[in-house]
This record gives sequence, structure tokens and C-alpha cells, in this order.
Amino acid sequence: MKSMTGYGRGEATSNGVSLVVEMKSVNNRFRDLQIRMPRAYMALEPRVKRAMQAQVQRGRVDIFVKRTATEGSQTIAADPALAEQHYAAMRAIANRLQRDVREIPLQLVLQQPGVLEQAESEPDALGEWPLVSTALEAALDDLMQMRTTEGKALDADLRHHLSSLVTLRDEVESHCDGINERLRARLKERVERLLGDRVDPNRLAQEAAILADKADVSEELTRIRSHCQQFLDICEDDDPIGRKLEFLLQELNREINTIGSKAAEHPISKRVVEMKSVLERMREQVANVE
Repeated sequence: MKSMTGYGRGEATSNGVSLVVEMKSVNNRFRDLQIRMPRAYMALEPRVKRAMQAQVQRGRVDIFVKRTATEGSQTIAADPALAEQHYAAMRAIANRLQRDVREIPLQLVLQQPGVLEQAESEPDALGEWPLVSTALEAALDDLMQMRTTEGKALDADLRHHLSSLVTLRDEVESHCDGINERLRARLKERVERLLGDRVDPNRLAQEAAILADKADVSEELTRIRSHCQQFLDICEDDDPIGRKLEFLLQELNREINTIGSKAAEHPISKRVVEMKSVLERMREQVANVE
């Protein structure tokens, strides 16, 4: 069992280029990959997606790729034509002010905006893929390790809640023992209080049978036991199981609601409420299972 929540980070450096890949994942019904990387790396996005899809089946994952180049990758671009324009303007001002144009230093011209520009050389995206792949793999391994650790905690918590659910189910089954006789006795007492000695034994037996049939929850209890065992079996799978568990919880909820509608005695109704409470806590946890 794996959780859908986690965080991973990977770094790689080569040939004056440093890369950091970070990713975080949260729960989602489907797989949703959001990739943010330098524009020069856009050609690598399909490769990043394939690497993620091989590991992540469900959840929203935000992937951040940051590229940092060392000084060796920086270049200086000069614009001689712009420098001439700045110098011509300065000479015109010097002549207007009757100053010697030789007082205009070259350094002043070079400091003008646009004359000298520091630029970073365009990265070779395909050539840097091995570097991206290394950082991506490290971040993905980190992420999956955290998702696995979180998954173990989820598994333990779900098993604990399932054990409570099975205990409550068994308590309902135990309380159902002798319920037919109790329903018949209560019905007889009510009828005798209303009709006195004019009670038709046959009619009383018929009505008692109808009440017992309406209160019979044996099929629902059997299906709950089966669903709980299936839940445990699925938890042993290595494949993504979140959707299967969600389906089983829906089926368990259906059976518990049916027992609640049939409940003829307070102890059963009380345990139905407790079972629904446990089921809700399980639903919150399963929402994070991949």
C-alpha cells in the first residue's frame, strides 16, 4: 500500500550546470502531473512524464526543475552600433557645452544600457537530458520512499479501524440471537394490553413472523464479513488499490445503512451509529491511498 502524499528532491551537477528537481504529491482521484521547468527544457517534458508515469499511478504531483549555470556559461554581447550612438550624443552635448570631446571616457560609453549585455548561452536540452534524468530519478526515488512509508502507516491505521468494524459487526450478530422471541413477546404484550383475552394466537404468530422477517439482518452481516475479508486481502496487493478500497467502503456503507433501517432494538441501532463512524474515518484514510 502506498500513500498519495509525499515529497522528493534530487540534485545533479555536470559541466558547469547544476540542476535541482523537487516534487510533491497530494491525493487525487486520477493521475495529474504538473511540470514546471525552464522554457529551454520544454522538449524534455514528454520524457519527464514517461518517467513519472512509470512510478506514479494516482495523485497530483507537482514537479519543479531549476537550472543554474556557473560563470563559464555566461557570455558578454557587445552592441557597437549602439555604442556609436551613445558616443555621438555625448559629443554633441560636449560641443554644445564647449567642452573638449576628449574628456568623454570610453568607460562611460561602455556603461550605457545595452552597449554590453551579459547573457547566458542557450542550453542544449537534449544534451543535458542525462543530467536532468539523474536529478529526476533521485527526486522520484525520494518521493516514492516517502509514499511507501506513509502507506505503511495508512495500512496499520486502516487495519485497526477494520478490526473495530468487525468487532461491532460481531456484537450486532450476538445481539440478534433470540431477537425473534423478544419481538414476539413484545408484540404479544402490546396486543394483550389493547385487546385483553381476545387475542387470536394464529394472527399473533403471523404478525410476529412478519416482524422477525423485517428485522432479519443475517444476509447483511454475512456480506459485511465478506467485504471486510476482501478489504484485508486487497491490502496485501502491491498494485494501486485505492479505488478498490473505496468501492468496498461504499458496499460496507450500503449494508450498514440497511441494518440501520431494519434495526428493531436500541443496542443494534447504537452499534450501527458506531460502525458508520468507523467507516467515515476509514473513508478519510482511503482517500490518501494510491
